[in-house]
Amino acid sequence: MKFFLTFICLLAVTGLVKAQKVFSVQYQSEADVKVYVVKYESEADLKVYKVKYESEAGDNNGKWFFTKYSSEAKKKIYFVNYESEADLKIYFVDYESEAGWKNNSKKALIY
Repeated sequence: MKFFLTFICLLAVTGLVKAQKVFSVQYQSEADVKVYVVKYESEADLKVYKVKYESEAGDNNGKWFFTKYSSEAKKKIYFVNYESEADLKIYFVDYESEAGWKNNSKKALIY
């Protein structure tokens, strides 16, 4: 019985966690969100950690998995050249534990 309950709990938890899957589009008109990569962490709305596997990604917490195909992505992003063109400013971090939002008012852009 304990095994069964544990199994059900694990299924429920894994079902709640959705990967933040993104695809980088070639044209601005195809994008859901325009993104600018800042030079300094203090300028960012979101600190992003690129994960290697889809299963490692988080749900709107800065852990991004870049998909091969746009149809697999939850959001399509376009990297702009100028900060003034961006909807969202991001900073790529080196460690998973550093990922997360700095400006919660922008969270809705990625949901």
